Amino acid sequence: MTTTTPNEAFATSSPTMATAGLAIRDPRLDFFRGIAMFIILFAHTPGNAWTSWIPARWGFSDATEIFVFCSGMASAIAFGRTFDRAGWSLGTARVGYRVWQIYWTHLAMFLVIAAMLAGLDATGWHPDREYIGTLNLWKFFADPGPQLIGLVTLTYVPNYFDILPMYMIVLLLMPVFMALSRVSLPLLAVVSITIWLFAQQALLESLGLGAWYLAFPAEPWSDRTWFFNPFGWQLIFFTGFAFMRGWIPAPPVRPWLIGLALAIVIMNFFVSNIGFRFFQLGLLKDIYISLTGCTETGFGACNPAFDWRQANGAWFDKTDFAILRYVHFLALAYLAWTAAGTHGHRLAAVGQGAVARIWDEMVAIVMKVGQQSLAVFVFSMVLARINGYLLDVIGRNGFTWALINLTGAGLLIACAYGAGWFKSQPWRVRR
Repeated sequence: MTTTTPNEAFATSSPTMATAGLAIRDPRLDFFRGIAMFIILFAHTPGNAWTSWIPARWGFSDATEIFVFCSGMASAIAFGRTFDRAGWSLGTARVGYRVWQIYWTHLAMFLVIAAMLAGLDATGWHPDREYIGTLNLWKFFADPGPQLIGLVTLTYVPNYFDILPMYMIVLLLMPVFMALSRVSLPLLAVVSITIWLFAQQALLESLGLGAWYLAFPAEPWSDRTWFFNPFGWQLIFFTGFAFMRGWIPAPPVRPWLIGLALAIVIMNFFVSNIGFRFFQLGLLKDIYISLTGCTETGFGACNPAFDWRQANGAWFDKTDFAILRYVHFLALAYLAWTAAGTHGHRLAAVGQGAVARIWDEMVAIVMKVGQQSLAVFVFSMVLARINGYLLDVIGRNGFTWALINLTGAGLLIACAYGAGWFKSQPWRVRR
């Protein structure tokens, strides 16, 4: 089992983002997707104080955007190459095979987590808790027959389990988009944006077109839809896909673009979760009240960030991937892309000292996690529930949060290297 060092990765990266047809992974792709995997674990661990400081608290977009965008880029390399070399039919077959794998992964993940939570309840060790309720699985266990049918047909998709179904639908759009790309790239952009527009429920309802809303039902007993609407989220997936295919040119590094991106990120801060906490500070709140004469009471009283978010929630809605999430992510991605440098060379340490070697090893580890993102993601979803249970048992304080989160990060790394080892098929005879 080998580890690609940052310097090796940067030395072999393609000179452009249009890497379709080349068996090359952009090191920035693996690095940032690896970062997203750690964030996703922390974000899904119940009662985890570290989630108060994850990127989602600082702006509209979060690790989900990183994961989906980078998955689009990776798909352009993996599947785009097949479409180019083997043709549309075999490219479509390969996409279908991947969807088939993800489908069974989704079912297995649900059953493992549901069984684990039911097992905890069955022990009777925690009579004051009902763990199946932590994921709203009461209906499943109360009447499993219809819910099993819904699970298999993807008409029953509990909130915790809906990113893989979204990913499947987005992948199924790929053959259509690849076919359109051979006709006209502007037409492809129009189709993608049109699909996205019809996934914006608030916009459609404001225009009296609510019946045209594109979404999948998440459960038969309510009108709730999938938490991640694939018709909305396809936009960011295929943005990453288009960048890597070279359909969209890489943006130039210009001071005014960096300034614009910074301005967007900074403006997001003031209406973010952190911004809400910022305006809750006594002095700032007193100043705001004196300036506005605010007399509100209750949660979020006299807090401009809270008021703005309440009034404009549709503009950064996560389910439908609303426009402000897209704008914030593109600004953040541009800054990260610029900071990483050409081919990500700034991720590599300068010099040969101990600190440089440690940094390079850390970057290589994060890249390995990013390379094995599906296996790591599924493992993290199970591990997050285990970590939440362990926190219930040992209590929540600064030490236990650090212990659980750092141990969890170590287990994700072990999972990534283990998955890489199995994929290398070391039992095969080398010729």
